[in-house]
Amino acid sequence: MAEVAPNSFADITERLDEIISVVRSKDTSLERSLDLYDEAIELGSRAAELVDSFDLSPEEAAQLDQAARADDTSLDAAAQDGSDSASDAGADAAPPTE
Repeated sequence: MAEVAPNSFADITERLDEIISVVRSKDTSLERSLDLYDEAIELGSRAAELVDSFDLSPEEAAQLDQAARADDTSLDAAAQDGSDSASDAGADAAPPTE
């Protein structure tokens, strides 16, 4: 019986999980593992196409944009905290001797 190609992102991830399980098995031959690797690459390409073609609703786009701005803000704060502690450490250091 021929296997139906996964069409949804959930189907693709489910099939990839199956592939991982089979490849991890010690009973799987190298040839079979390579065939499954090729299938996984095709599935990954299909998943990327699905993600690229996905259209967000205006509400989803606004939520995603808001989340991205919040992440940027927290990253900026973390970077600032890191540079403050680095400059504090430099202030305590003795000047280099020659």
